[in-house]
Amino acid sequence: MPSRDKKPGQGKDESTKSELMRRFKANPFLFSGTVFVLVIIVIAFVFVPAIVPDAFGAGDLTFGSFNRVPIAFVPGNHFHHVQQVLTQNHQPAHDDPNFMGITAQIWRHAFEEAVIRIGILDKMDRAGFVVPEDVINREMAELPIFQENGRFSLARYRAVDNSTRMTLWRQVQENHIIQHYFNDLASHLTPSREVSFVSSMAQAQRTFDMAVFPIADFPESEIVSFMEANQDMFNTVRLSSITLGSESAARQVLGNIQNGLITFEEAAMTHSIDWAADRGGDLGSFISFELVWLIGNEQARQSVLNLGTGEITDVFSVPAGWAFYRVDEAAQLADITDPMTETRVRNHFMISMRGRLEDWAISEAERFATLAEETGFDAAIAARGMTKSTFGPVPLNFGNSVLFASIAAAGVPEIQGAGNDIFFWSAAFTTPLNTLSRPIVVGDNVLVLLPLEEIPMSESDIGFIESFYPFWISGTNENAHRAYFLNHERLDDRFNETFWRLWR
Repeated sequence: MPSRDKKPGQGKDESTKSELMRRFKANPFLFSGTVFVLVIIVIAFVFVPAIVPDAFGAGDLTFGSFNRVPIAFVPGNHFHHVQQVLTQNHQPAHDDPNFMGITAQIWRHAFEEAVIRIGILDKMDRAGFVVPEDVINREMAELPIFQENGRFSLARYRAVDNSTRMTLWRQVQENHIIQHYFNDLASHLTPSREVSFVSSMAQAQRTFDMAVFPIADFPESEIVSFMEANQDMFNTVRLSSITLGSESAARQVLGNIQNGLITFEEAAMTHSIDWAADRGGDLGSFISFELVWLIGNEQARQSVLNLGTGEITDVFSVPAGWAFYRVDEAAQLADITDPMTETRVRNHFMISMRGRLEDWAISEAERFATLAEETGFDAAIAARGMTKSTFGPVPLNFGNSVLFASIAAAGVPEIQGAGNDIFFWSAAFTTPLNTLSRPIVVGDNVLVLLPLEEIPMSESDIGFIESFYPFWISGTNENAHRAYFLNHERLDDRFNETFWRLWR
């Protein structure tokens, strides 16, 4: 049982809660989810002045469709109701520099609510859900428009024309379907064991010392040795190019150059369609492996590298059309002492030969661990001229749950991306205290952790997590459902096109 006594790190109880609530409040623009939908249902028959563009009424206000059902801004429909409410509460003054940005957000949010509403109605219809007519009639009778002295008024009902009554009847029917959908969504119970499991992730918080071995520190001597053994991968060649839209046009220009009718530079500036045309075709220098981005065909690439200075290739297909190249400087081994060349080669190693760099860093970490076991962690850090990192206390927050502190909150750059790394968390919380972990690869570094202390979280924080978790799960499920409709393959989203056409 966690102690009630204040331990190191427990002074952060209130700040932890504040951070949790801040992260929950930092959600998108205005409202989201069930609460907002239910608010709109309540005010569905309350009309407020709407701010609409000058083009309103002068053209089609259809912003897209869901399963071929138009999502249009029509006075009295759901899109219109939501836009009115948001406008009433959040529309800035016309001289506000953010006027158009906020207005676009208001209309976008209203559009998304309309998408979700139509999507839910479509899904419920496909499921065969039907609202009994007597239920709709009963809810119709409770509408404020038909009330007098707190009771249903037949006179008021008859005073409304049939078209309006039918519109209201359909709105009540749709609102009932929507509310039923969200009630079902919110009624999913969270198993008590799941709540206990999640809270247990935060019960033990650990502090760590850490040694970092960047894979980017891979020695220059190793790179030079590899380059010398694999020279074909690291030859540099300087090229100029001419690119045209068709093979025949390219061959004609190449022939004119070979016959001396025009120089290569003149032909590039006159006929070429690639980015180097204004430079007379000059592309600059390439290392062999970089030519893959320029010339996809391996045989064509090799032909370029085999040519001597001043020679010109045959015409071959490239992504931009048809091209031929002149070798301005024949291939030679890259000069690793050139800082720019070293950067380019190291980038290649980081991307294409990453495993070799990781193996080197792991071996360095293993040598450090052997030394640390003999002399102590701090002594090994000092002997190797390294800087020790320290962080914690942190809970076992695999997946970066917002319910408790994430690893990113530790403020150590080398572990910022470790939240979803199962190997990091396994090493961090299965390694015994005051024992070195095995080397683990996290991002661009190999780490060795030394767990120093395990601190229990306060009972109040654990109780807060357990009470808040079901609410968080409900919100997460709802956001997933919203994303389902807003990213659905049946959605034709033409919001930006329509909105900016109306407000231009």
